[in-house]
Amino acid sequence: MAKKSSIEKNNRRRQLTARDKKKREALKSLIMDRTTAADVRIQAVMKLAQLPRNGAENRIRNRCEVTGRPRAYYRKLKMSRIALRELGNLGLVPGLVKSSW
Repeated sequence: MAKKSSIEKNNRRRQLTARDKKKREALKSLIMDRTTAADVRIQAVMKLAQLPRNGAENRIRNRCEVTGRPRAYYRKLKMSRIALRELGNLGLVPGLVKSSW
């Protein structure tokens, strides 16, 4: 089980990202548009830099929803390999069958 603080920090990052997503996209599109004036683009860069860093989408860490484990994460199932195996052995994951021979 991951530390509660790590899980909560990641949840706060998700909330910040969702809150500032449209603002970041607008500023980034303004910065990337070469037809706008240079001073306007520079002002957009400064506004983007003033936004909280944890609001950036690449700051979010994929974590298992069952245990909070950050590594060996399956995106499709939103859980780690260890949690997947435990739930699979209990028969709680539909379509997953333990192989034996």
